[in-house]
Amino acid sequence: MSPNGVFSFQELHRAPETLARCGKVTTKHGSFSTPAFMPVGTQATVKGLLPEQVADTGAEIILANTYHLHLRPGEATVKELGGLHTFMNWQGPILTDSGGFQVWSLSDLRSIDDGGVSFKSHLDGSNLRLDPKIAMQIQTDLGSDIIMSFDECMDYPIERKAAEESLQRTHAWEEKTLAYHPRDGRALFAIIQGGVFEELRKQSAEFLLGLPFDGYAMGGLFIGEIRDDSMAMLELVGQMIPPGFPRYVMGVGTPLEILDCVARGWDMFDCVLPTRNGRHGTAMTMSGPINLKNARFKADQAPIEEGCSCLACASYSRAYLRHLVVAKEVLALTLISHHNLSFMQRLMKQCRDAIQGGTFLQFRNSMAEFWTRKPSK
Repeated sequence: MSPNGVFSFQELHRAPETLARCGKVTTKHGSFSTPAFMPVGTQATVKGLLPEQVADTGAEIILANTYHLHLRPGEATVKELGGLHTFMNWQGPILTDSGGFQVWSLSDLRSIDDGGVSFKSHLDGSNLRLDPKIAMQIQTDLGSDIIMSFDECMDYPIERKAAEESLQRTHAWEEKTLAYHPRDGRALFAIIQGGVFEELRKQSAEFLLGLPFDGYAMGGLFIGEIRDDSMAMLELVGQMIPPGFPRYVMGVGTPLEILDCVARGWDMFDCVLPTRNGRHGTAMTMSGPINLKNARFKADQAPIEEGCSCLACASYSRAYLRHLVVAKEVLALTLISHHNLSFMQRLMKQCRDAIQGGTFLQFRNSMAEFWTRKPSK
């Protein structure tokens, strides 16, 4: 499947009642099983955790970000110091986002033209530029295993004409990124756009599937649109991508959203939710989220979740964790984030086991019972 001879994806099992599947992705820095959740290490660090602690959660691949690392410390510095794997002491696979989403979020600081995006640094206001060539060069110098093509994330809501113009730019940019594919064993993924317009999503998938990318991602979802619209787009496009390619949903999400993406045939996911929740004192469990700031945990000697072997549950009570959160101690971020990321990896393992055992739909429905509720108080 891959023209570079190293990166590969193999579908291993498929659930009988849905499009859910298990697979294996192989990269220059090792393999990872799918469905896979990728912790977000935006600035070459997963917030509050050592790389060894991230690995202890069961994570096999992490994500870093082109935009932020370009600004600080700069890709030239990272390359000189041995690339991201050496720089941040993570020896497993790394995926880098191209920076398109971050530039999109700087709505007051950027201008878009057919060649690329000009913007001001949110750090010092300096004038910067990203285009297909620059985005690819930054990621190549960073040394990531999976590189994302440069795209334009659409606004939501957006008028149909503006969406069509944006999609034309994205297709032109993504086609250009192929000229800068390092083809040294690393993979280049396309990003399918089109908003919530079914015809545009189909058009985008058809165009990009006609080009020699190594995998395909869905961008521009879970940014405020109706959830059912997101799932409809994922189901449509998921059935269009051949089984020999990995499928990645960018920036999703809650446990139930991820399982519903898996049900539609998608393999890879990332989200800042586990560490963001950790910073705010919310722990993720198989019985739903719990708000550790609540007074009812003041003298609770139980761990966050029975049977969990994370740093928090192995040695600390809910009462102690609540104390750390209320006192605004940094240790709260570390311990609760470690638990939340461990939870996400357990969720993915149970998801894979359910797919292989033919019980995925039952597993998904059991999670829905708890994850459609508000955090317990």
